[in-house]
Amino acid sequence: MPDRRSKSANGTRSQAFDLDRLETPIGLALLVTDADGVLRALDWEDYAPRMQELLRLHYGTVILTEARAPKPMRAALAGYFKGDLASLATIPWRVNGTSFQQKVWSALPKIPAGTTLSYGALAARLDSPNAMRAVGHANGSNPISVVVPCHRLIGANGSLVKYGGGLERKRWLLRHEGVEI
Repeated sequence: MPDRRSKSANGTRSQAFDLDRLETPIGLALLVTDADGVLRALDWEDYAPRMQELLRLHYGTVILTEARAPKPMRAALAGYFKGDLASLATIPWRVNGTSFQQKVWSALPKIPAGTTLSYGALAARLDSPNAMRAVGHANGSNPISVVVPCHRLIGANGSLVKYGGGLERKRWLLRHEGVEI
């Protein structure tokens, strides 16, 4: 695959990704993929500025070009929203981040659909029992909504807390997966 990074006139790097849109029951999803067809971001159209800021933080200057996401990815996401919750596991994804962020993001898909975990419980699973705030920060910096299921993290008292796509979407996603809220 060709290298889609280039240097700008001032010497900073830029990264080129493709941008597609997918209609879902909870709004228009923005899919950002790389030249290999790997998911780099998934967010909601009404949260596009948040997604662009997360892309900038993870990759520097990002150039988005309108292009269709790979068919299997689109089919897996459509399948998820139609009830095939396991289809998310088939979607390849990659994101830049610190080693701790990577640890958190890799742990999120291991929380089974239909279940939730508190920030503190995830911190304990990562052998960092006092790092619940760091887990929360990493969770909030996750640019790949739904596929890297940050919506499955809840407060220690069972309350819904923070979701980059809005609490109503978080509530919908959890109910869709069978969680009673």
